[in-house]
Amino acid sequence: MARLIVIIPLVLLLAWKVLGWWAKAKSARVAQVQGEAQGRVAEERAALERKLSTEHGLVPREELVVVTTPEVPGLDAALAAATAGDWHPAADLLAAAAGDHALRTRLVGPLGENAAEDDAWLRAWRAERPGDADAAVVTVEALVQLAWNIRSSRRASEVSQEQFRGFRRVLGEAEEAAKDAERLAADDDPLPFYVQQPVAMGLGWENSRYVALWSELTARDPLHFAGHQRALQYWCAKWHGSHELMHAFADAAVAGAPVGSLLTVVKLQAWDEQFRGAEDRDAAYRSPEVLASVEAAEADLAAAEADPATAGAPAPRILSLHGWLARFHTRAGRGAEAIRHFRALGPHVTGPWTDYDDPVHVFQLDRVIAAARSGGGGS
Repeated sequence: MARLIVIIPLVLLLAWKVLGWWAKAKSARVAQVQGEAQGRVAEERAALERKLSTEHGLVPREELVVVTTPEVPGLDAALAAATAGDWHPAADLLAAAAGDHALRTRLVGPLGENAAEDDAWLRAWRAERPGDADAAVVTVEALVQLAWNIRSSRRASEVSQEQFRGFRRVLGEAEEAAKDAERLAADDDPLPFYVQQPVAMGLGWENSRYVALWSELTARDPLHFAGHQRALQYWCAKWHGSHELMHAFADAAVAGAPVGSLLTVVKLQAWDEQFRGAEDRDAAYRSPEVLASVEAAEADLAAAEADPATAGAPAPRILSLHGWLARFHTRAGRGAEAIRHFRALGPHVTGPWTDYDDPVHVFQLDRVIAAARSGGGGS
């Protein structure tokens, strides 16, 4: 009996050690198998990525460049001067672009963003030239940017009440400043109305009031590209519209624009907005309605590229539509068509990938998927 009292604990201890050794060995083997599987996946992906260049003529990943906003000659120097307190280069740049609505739109955003960080230069500009319409419109944009900085880009559930109060307060200031911008602006200038679009979104303007704002903008520039982008967001379900209202807006925009305007991208963006969170997005992208929108965009793009008057100037818009078509063809399983647009993009990573935290990674993933679905090498 005494022996059993001694032996049983020893046996149990030995069994426990054996069991622990077995568990560790099993965990090590599982980890090894998982590591080998991950290694094979990595090797297969690397092989596919190499094929992007060797078989499909695409730019290697290491040469890809994210394009968020088109480069504007003189803008970087004007921003540097503004940061140093000198507003004159910014004023000269906007004045030189008078009548070019697209260029002025590309300028006002970065200038407003700079002033949202430190508006000393803008206050000096307004003090010396109180009647300057450009300074007035940059003031509105700066307040809009400041408001959204306060709110942050987080979901509403993650934004504090203090942030929301600051957000609405500053947007209210922008709304008031817009009255001055409208009063000072030239009769044909759409910018005072363009910069109010985020104000309308943030303050929740009624649809009828937004329609009035939109009418003022399009009366001055019916094809205002950036304005259409902002309007689409207002009409989407997550803001102040619905899928139906969003598509009605997109359809009207496409119907009212000449082929070659590149505004068909708005309809593609409407579909993409609708399909976010869908269970089977690939099937949705293959629907007849969506494919009809894709074909319309293809015709729009072909007309723009064939027109000498538009092929050069709106190059960023052409690249953007190539990007959206590449994404839609990829999702629809049309690999060869997608590869054609990826080739046209070259090293440029544009929308829709610029909305992701890691644009290059998602862009590369889409290129790999398109290559896998293309049914062979390049043509």
